[in-house]
Amino acid sequence: MMRAPVAPLFVQALGLVVATLVAAQIATVVVLFNLPPPAPEVYSVSDVVQAARLMRPSQAHEGVVLSTRVANGPPAPSTDGRRRLLFRAALASSLDLPLADVVVAQPGPRIVALGAQPRPPRRAAAEETPMLLGDFQVGLRRPNGQWLVIAPRRQFGIDPWQQRLLLVVGIAAVAVSPLAWWFARRLAAPIAALAAGAERLGRDPRAPPLAVRGSPEVAAAVRAFNEMQTRLRQYVDDRTSMVGAIAHDLRTPLTRMRFRIEGLPEDPRAKLAADIDQMDAMVSATLTFVRDASSHPRRVKLELASLVEAILDEAADTGADSAAQAVSRAVVVDGDPVALRRLLTNLVDNALKFGAKARGRVFIEGGMAVVDIDDDGPGIPEAQVESAFEPFRRLETSRSRDTGGMGLGLAVARAIARGHGGDISLISRPGGGLRARLALPLALALSEVPL
Repeated sequence: MMRAPVAPLFVQALGLVVATLVAAQIATVVVLFNLPPPAPEVYSVSDVVQAARLMRPSQAHEGVVLSTRVANGPPAPSTDGRRRLLFRAALASSLDLPLADVVVAQPGPRIVALGAQPRPPRRAAAEETPMLLGDFQVGLRRPNGQWLVIAPRRQFGIDPWQQRLLLVVGIAAVAVSPLAWWFARRLAAPIAALAAGAERLGRDPRAPPLAVRGSPEVAAAVRAFNEMQTRLRQYVDDRTSMVGAIAHDLRTPLTRMRFRIEGLPEDPRAKLAADIDQMDAMVSATLTFVRDASSHPRRVKLELASLVEAILDEAADTGADSAAQAVSRAVVVDGDPVALRRLLTNLVDNALKFGAKARGRVFIEGGMAVVDIDDDGPGIPEAQVESAFEPFRRLETSRSRDTGGMGLGLAVARAIARGHGGDISLISRPGGGLRARLALPLALALSEVPL
């Protein structure tokens, strides 16, 4: 079944923005058309008279006061219409001031004649009740020549019409949120799958390739990721095969050398035979490592603490000084049981060979499963820690040939750990001894595995 073509990521993001804006505007228009308009702010002559007589801010409406200030000149007057003139006349009469000493300034012609009951259009002007609508400034001349300016001043608070606007914004946000969530999840899903694939590759280099899907940009990134994974796997396989072939071919000249030293005197023959045996053991260790690295085991979920405890108990059964610390919770990882057993066995064997005892501890730290194997040996200088992981490298200051080993134990252990997305580090303990710390990713939950 063919999949429908997916739009580029840029087009999807643009569509998300446009669709969100359109949905928000539609929701806003619908709500505004269904809400009553805000009531106008109307000021009567008595409101202005009260502020003028008190000479201090006075309450006019809920959330609005009429403030007063003294100025040297009047506000710029607005052109008087009949109704504005009525308001000036009523205000002058109430305050016993000449009409010329009263000035009304407004942004526009906002004087209205409002009555408590509807009345005929031609009712006499004397029966009209003049009021101011909206913003204004009223100037009153004082006896000393200065002017008292009265104007509305809004106090802190939310008016009913502002509450309605906030309601509109809230409803629009709620209406658009599901659409935005769906778009965002659709955009993020392929990228999240790519990130999960990269995480899975770190845990298992032989993980299957990712499914190529999503927008053209994401599909191109997935294809590049799959090609990179294939090239890396081929590169590692080629290098491993080459090392295995070289190690295998070395056995032929070693066999010839065994026959050729038979005629030598006893003393040099024994020394040469010991060197040949050591080289043969190194070749065998290399072939074993190559064979394990070239296998394709299936990863399964393992309870790490149980595996560590079993290995230390087996060592204790042979008379070794080894023990595991009990854990209070399960520590589960995804891994190859044979490889992880070999890794942990190498760490325990090293602790027993060079540190006389092995103490194991398993815990979770920073989202990783951590295993500490402690010994009582002389430790390793910090400058030589990384050298200890080099193949066939032996630190003569603390490890002699009498202890045995080919110098591949730590190299193999680190290769297995890194093949599982983890790593191994060596830490000198403050009280003496060496700590080998293995860190592995915890097992992925089923919900975290990309489909």
